[in-house]
Amino acid sequence: MMKKVQRFGGAMLTPVLLFSFAGVVVGFAILFMNEDIMGDLASPDSLWYQIWNVIAEGAWTVFRQMPLLFVIGLPIGLAKKESGRACLEALVTYITFNYFLSAILTTWGSFFGVDMAQEAGGTSGLAMIASIKTIDTGMFGALIISGIVVYLHNRYFDTELPEVLGVFRGTSFVVILGFIVMLPIAFLFAFIWPHFQSFMLGLQGFFISSGNIGVWIYSFLQEILIPTGLHHFIYAPFAYDSAVVPGGMAAYWATHLGDFQTTAHSLKEMYPAGGFALSSMSKVFGSIGIVFAFYKTARPEKRKAVLGLMIPVAATAVFAGITEPLEFTFLFVAPVLFIVHAVLAATVSTVAYAFGVVGDFGGGLINWFAVNWLPLWKYHWPTYVTQIIIGLAFAFLWYIIFVFIIKKMDLKTPGREPEDSEVKFYTKADYKEKKEDGVKGKKKENQNQKKAVLFLEALGGSENITDVTNCATRLRLTLKDPELMGPDAQFLQAGAHGVVRNGQAIQIIVGLSVPSVRSEFENLLNEKDEE
Repeated sequence: MMKKVQRFGGAMLTPVLLFSFAGVVVGFAILFMNEDIMGDLASPDSLWYQIWNVIAEGAWTVFRQMPLLFVIGLPIGLAKKESGRACLEALVTYITFNYFLSAILTTWGSFFGVDMAQEAGGTSGLAMIASIKTIDTGMFGALIISGIVVYLHNRYFDTELPEVLGVFRGTSFVVILGFIVMLPIAFLFAFIWPHFQSFMLGLQGFFISSGNIGVWIYSFLQEILIPTGLHHFIYAPFAYDSAVVPGGMAAYWATHLGDFQTTAHSLKEMYPAGGFALSSMSKVFGSIGIVFAFYKTARPEKRKAVLGLMIPVAATAVFAGITEPLEFTFLFVAPVLFIVHAVLAATVSTVAYAFGVVGDFGGGLINWFAVNWLPLWKYHWPTYVTQIIIGLAFAFLWYIIFVFIIKKMDLKTPGREPEDSEVKFYTKADYKEKKEDGVKGKKKENQNQKKAVLFLEALGGSENITDVTNCATRLRLTLKDPELMGPDAQFLQAGAHGVVRNGQAIQIIVGLSVPSVRSEFENLLNEKDEE
């Protein structure tokens, strides 16, 4: 069960990778369309304003069509085969579901307590999905329907039918099954979802009123669950659904940036839910403190190598907000440090919130500048100066605490490993030598091909692989026999940032290149099947 939950949690984040770029473009568009900042150049009648308005409309795509993106994104990570066809099946079935639901509520809305005469949006509980006026099921509804379709696809896609019914095989058969299943599901949603919406409205009030305590608990859980891959379930309802604000914090912040461009009220007064979007306080400032701590505690002769290892992963955390490559350099060799790291991460977010820092701080510095500092610095610069001061103070705290614990407990963090188990990146020479020892026949391989080859060997070969999926940064596999796996060092030398073992369920921390690595990995499996 845990394996399935982890795979689902990772797969549902596939569309989230699209939000960073869209958020940056929206942030710049709002900045360049602001007359207070750009002057007459940003007059609504100017060509400058009109061009940026067109650009902004394109950038709003992912925020306005989130349910459709999650419906399509889930099969990419969870379909065991023919994921492209599974995406088509999920989209058609989801639209069918919404047509069913709309018709049910239009016909019997009063019975279910839904007034379909209201305008979509706001507090009506209604939404326009693919031009269908229906009840707003948000990300949860999209994932539920898509999950059902993925199940149908994995189980029935290869079902053999009589020759006379051959036209209904494959994708058509899955869509037919989806059509049949969606009718009772639509009735079930019509009955349950209005009550769920009421619950979510109450939940919003609870979390917002919980203040600093709620922010600390949320931030701690989000961080401490990273090794399990279940952290997605903590922040996804907040960021992309209505746990604290309608439509999720990601879309809400972007769509209300114009409302926050005033000094009449503090940001915290206007956006009290923003304390749940401060996770990158630890990503930016914590990463800096950790890197300096590892450098300080490394053996003098290894400090140069430690910098070579840590600077790229720290830059990924600070600028892009992806912390797993950094965190997995010490998670397994020094788990006590990760617990301390989670406590500090929750504390820095809470302290920042207590001093009035709110916004969309879920990514790295690129996100900070584009959708926070640049559009709002003129109006709320004292808040952001406060944020920087708190962050730098905590960076120093991370450094002091990590150095103390590493030395006190003699932890084998980067640069302190025994000579015979030194962790290093896999070099070209190492790779060529490895190929000569038995991995041959691949020409002009790129880095992702190399990783795939070496990962497959470290996993015990293609015969040991049951299935393979991926999330935003991890290659997720099920093995027949975990005992055939090589040591973690073998994966690290091949370019992984870490390995998570949970029985037959294995996660290899790859980074943002994981979709390409998975593709190359599957190519290797297919080649073996064809032999």
